[in-house]
Amino acid sequence: MDRGDDLIAAARAGDPAARERLVSDCLPLVYNVVGRALDGHADVDDVVQDTMLRALNGLGGLRDPARFRSWLVAIAMNQVRRRWTANRRRPTVGLEHAREVPDPDGDFVEVTIVRLGLSGQRREVAEATRWLDPGDRALLALWWLEVCGELTRTELAEALEVPAGHAAVRVKRMKEQLETGRVVVRALTAAPRCPGLAALTAGWDGRPEPVWRKRIARHTRECAACSAHRRSLAPAEALLAGLVLVPPPSHLASAASVRLTGSAGALRPPR
Repeated sequence: MDRGDDLIAAARAGDPAARERLVSDCLPLVYNVVGRALDGHADVDDVVQDTMLRALNGLGGLRDPARFRSWLVAIAMNQVRRRWTANRRRPTVGLEHAREVPDPDGDFVEVTIVRLGLSGQRREVAEATRWLDPGDRALLALWWLEVCGELTRTELAEALEVPAGHAAVRVKRMKEQLETGRVVVRALTAAPRCPGLAALTAGWDGRPEPVWRKRIARHTRECAACSAHRRSLAPAEALLAGLVLVPPPSHLASAASVRLTGSAGALRPPR
């Protein structure tokens, strides 16, 4: 049994120090998965803490400690899906898509750019994630961790609960959408902006939405000037490889430590 297995065994036995260490070790991984999947939604903190709570309370059912990370990430993905479902059922209070409303103080793209100091094409990759559909953002959260060296492809597939071949197909399609988003970002930030694109986006409110992704992407394919933006794109894998995890905010780390490592009676029940 390695040190990681020992830690999991001690946490499963209820050792407070081991539980606190496990929360501390795993919080950045879960925060990065949930933060990107929910695109900075105000529910990120709740989903992260609910994920950790379910993981701690479910350690007794984990038969193979070597699968802990993929098991933990699968719990995080299930909690993300639960929150999507809950928000779709929640009264919208005049908002068309309540589940898509971001926390203005928790925009995960901006958090990533600032905390990791991203610039150039790395920054463009981060900004392009705003143009992904919700399902692709969730997959992007896992794939980003894979190229950063935090997850293996096997762990990614296990977290998605699909065969490795199916996971590869889904990743390929997501990467194609990400590349489209990168071209869109580059075309929109070009100075000066292409006159045709400027005319196309004259009535746009600036919010990344699928309909505008399709319109702008179509323009970049048909416009000689904008199509040139695609030629100098470096592979996203090369740009993201070796990046560290975005550190969770201090308030989340403190709250997680207090709520998740206490006695069983003090733990907040899962939603």
